[in-house]
Amino acid sequence: MTISPDTALVLFSGGQDSSVCLAWALTRFTRVETVGFDYGQRHAVELDVRPRLRAGIAALDAAWGSRLGDDHVIRIDALAEISETALTRDVAIEIAENGLPTTFVPARNLIFLSFAAALAYRRGAAHLVAGMCETDYSGYPDCRDETIKAMQKALTLGLDRDLAVHTPLMWIDKAATFAIAEDLGGQGLLDLVIEDSHSCYLGDRTHRHDWGYGCGQCPACRLRAQGYATYIERRRQT
Repeated sequence: MTISPDTALVLFSGGQDSSVCLAWALTRFTRVETVGFDYGQRHAVELDVRPRLRAGIAALDAAWGSRLGDDHVIRIDALAEISETALTRDVAIEIAENGLPTTFVPARNLIFLSFAAALAYRRGAAHLVAGMCETDYSGYPDCRDETIKAMQKALTLGLDRDLAVHTPLMWIDKAATFAIAEDLGGQGLLDLVIEDSHSCYLGDRTHRHDWGYGCGQCPACRLRAQGYATYIERRRQT
């Protein structure tokens, strides 16, 4: 397929960050496709919410709806097979001896970006958009800006084609991510992100909080809850 400088592929997990990244991409590119990864994750419910989120985001704006293209889901079972982590096994979520949380899946984002780049090559997309963030994160080394820039260079060299990797949330906190959702799509997008996106590591969709669904105790839930509380406080002050 001929490369299109106005086509982007969004790494869309069904989480808060990737949902905001999808809206961000829809405001900037004429065609946007999405890709999700089924890697045996403990919180596979995130895959279930993706279609609702895509449909909801497309319905918020006629231009967004016309720009949103195909969705792709790639199975990477091998990632779970070689990982002994709290996201791929029923083990405790805690800090491991190496100082990283047990939710760290080694090389996950590197693998995701490689598969996404291969798909982008076939689909003619010149841009990847991903929700990695170095401000509010759990210490994952594959979320760092330096890592992403190195991957962009490696992918561009390896494909012999310019491929830009955009991480619009890299330097902002979770509170600002809620604010960006409102800026991009108003109350409608904010409500959609809260109601339908999924962050909880345990895959809990039974407990509803002001910030969305989740167990309320895992690191992902605590980060999202704290971010939402800060977002509400900042909004009150303006």
